[in-house]
Amino acid sequence: MRVIKTGYIYLYYGTGGGKTTNALGLAFRSVGHRHKVVVVQFMKWYKETGEYKIRDMISDFYEIHQFGRPGWLKLGKEDSIVESAFLTREPSEEDKKAAREGLDFAQRKLREGKTDLLILDELCLAVKSELLTVSSVLEILEIIPEKTTVVLTGRYASKELIDRAEFVNEIVEIKAPIKFITDEGIQY
Repeated sequence: MRVIKTGYIYLYYGTGGGKTTNALGLAFRSVGHRHKVVVVQFMKWYKETGEYKIRDMISDFYEIHQFGRPGWLKLGKEDSIVESAFLTREPSEEDKKAAREGLDFAQRKLREGKTDLLILDELCLAVKSELLTVSSVLEILEIIPEKTTVVLTGRYASKELIDRAEFVNEIVEIKAPIKFITDEGIQY
């Protein structure tokens, strides 16, 4: 029996690891049911991640698009783990343009009405970094077709996004090694 749900928004946010992984778990599950999945990654550019490399293997049901520039953005004291592990730079107008292109792309996908699961990966961080406005995001969340589920991920979700989502999960880091771990197939 196939049950069709209606336009829910899931939000995975917080400082712990696993937000994108949660979203990709839903993508994997959806592809298994032959549902169309579109992943839009904000602020990401690295093409050697598992979720990017698999795109051609399951392209009938899965597509992924990155709207970011090389380099990590400086976020301030609240995200010192990233700044201590990677070289960071200040957000630029080019970063804002890339994020806006990603949001426009997501909006087109929603309007087409052919996507069952739309993942807006690192959207919360793009809003926190002021690459996107929360009002522009809320605007496109008003046009979700009934058959489409939307997943938002990223650190520092705004109150407005938390209020808008039907399902909200905060991922909190309880413990992690001091050294930043990057195992192929696990962290990327």
